[in-house]
Amino acid sequence: MRGIFITFEGPDGAGKSTQIRNLAEYIDKKGLPYVLTREPGGTKISDAVRSILLDPDHGELENETEVLLYAASRAQHVREVIRPALAEGKIVLCDRFVDASIAYQGHGLGVSIEDVVRVNRFATGGLVPDRTYLIDIPPEVARERLLQRTDGTGKPLLDRIERKGLDYHRRVRAGFQAIYRENKQRILWIDGNQPEAVIFRDIVADFQKRFESVER
Repeated sequence: MRGIFITFEGPDGAGKSTQIRNLAEYIDKKGLPYVLTREPGGTKISDAVRSILLDPDHGELENETEVLLYAASRAQHVREVIRPALAEGKIVLCDRFVDASIAYQGHGLGVSIEDVVRVNRFATGGLVPDRTYLIDIPPEVARERLLQRTDGTGKPLLDRIERKGLDYHRRVRAGFQAIYRENKQRILWIDGNQPEAVIFRDIVADFQKRFESVER
């Protein structure tokens, strides 16, 4: 039986990485086979591309280059990790996927959304998640959360994308909201201002309803 492909999306600082780990722990306790992965990254090659994309010193990175690098990382990730795991009947939990490119490069940077979609369709071979959990928070709240992550000297740990201004992150958030409106069958929108336990309760309830009743 083909596996299940679940992605987590949302603005930086929304708490999606925490929630995807929570769901992975839940699935693990259930004894279900799963893979927990992330983008950009997930493979040796994809992680190398990630280091280029998120390095704050790479401020000269052109928008078109950014689109292609994310797609290149994703192409490797899909073929080396995601598709093989799905073929083995596993649940794949992925922190970000194509929706992120549409929101960040399409809406955020102003690159043609049609071009972003076309490039990523080629990169993924048309792979679409079975379910996406979109955790949404205002950019101002996200920025406050991100600034709380610091190194040993108290300096905020912000990557190249996180360092962009609030106007950019407002466009990204609007992009995610637009993606949700166009894909309500696939995406569950979740208010990220709620307590972590409440958010996880909603995710688990949806997961149980949609997937745990499926014979595996």
